[in-house]
Amino acid sequence: MELKAILFMMGTSFLLGIILSPLFIPILRRLKFGQQIREEGPESHQKKSGTPTMGGTIILLSMLLSVLFVSKWSGEIDYKLYVLLISTMGYGLIGFLDDYIKIVFKRSLGLTAKQKLLGQLIVSVAVCIILALNGHSTDIAIPLTDVSLPLGWLYYPLIVLFMMGMSNAVNFTDGLDGLLSGTSAIAFGAFTVLAMLYSQPEVALYSAAMIGAVLAFLVFNAHPAKVFMGDTGSLAIGSGITMVAVLLKEEVLLLIIGGVFVIEILSVIIQVISFKTTGRRVFKMSPIHHHFELSGWSEWKVVIVFWLAGLILAVLGLLISKGL
Repeated sequence: MELKAILFMMGTSFLLGIILSPLFIPILRRLKFGQQIREEGPESHQKKSGTPTMGGTIILLSMLLSVLFVSKWSGEIDYKLYVLLISTMGYGLIGFLDDYIKIVFKRSLGLTAKQKLLGQLIVSVAVCIILALNGHSTDIAIPLTDVSLPLGWLYYPLIVLFMMGMSNAVNFTDGLDGLLSGTSAIAFGAFTVLAMLYSQPEVALYSAAMIGAVLAFLVFNAHPAKVFMGDTGSLAIGSGITMVAVLLKEEVLLLIIGGVFVIEILSVIIQVISFKTTGRRVFKMSPIHHHFELSGWSEWKVVIVFWLAGLILAVLGLLISKGL
């Protein structure tokens, strides 16, 4: 896989995002597809109410069009690319339905938790079936060791849990202007490098397309955001990152490269457990980025610090993959 192909894919996706965003944002605004802000969220966020959401459609369209175009041109098409597109677009559809219900019924919650999890389960199982039919390895390598765990059929339930868990972790991260756009671009960047090192051109091209798409979106999502990606984007991104790690056989490394997302969902789990068992909150608010906001940090400061944390974890993941 040549670097110029990766850069071309990234540039194509970025350019499409830059072109599509100014076209879609006014349409979303005219359709009154505005974000409903949770009442229990930080008070400073109430002014964001009405900002166009469902911008994840821009990310998905930019990625999809560039992948189909460049992959057809380069000839890099096999089952791995289809798995990536099915997982990303499938989770994106679930997010789209969730966002649409929120907007139509003017409430901060869309699909019920059971409905959302059922949809994620169906897409995840479908992807696992495709993997199994194509002889995907069911071993999991332990980084920095020569140990590889042969899980057999237990591997696929684990991957389903990974997909559902990481997509929701990424969803929790999408709470500040530019936070998820930046951290996901960094994570996809690390996996693009690994895909090139492991000679997996389909995965590299897809990851590069996602980088270009989320960076283009970041231009319009940076504080103060002109558009939010909504669950349409966050669930799709989480599923995509997970499937990239699965295809590269770096399932464990995902927890490091995607460490910011893991920390975000852990902060929610810790907060809920602590409050239900002791009646006390560990954080001023969860997910943890809100804790720093309520501690006096500006929104931009929180975002920049989390970007840096994501970058450090991505570099650490790359070093671990090479045995430090």
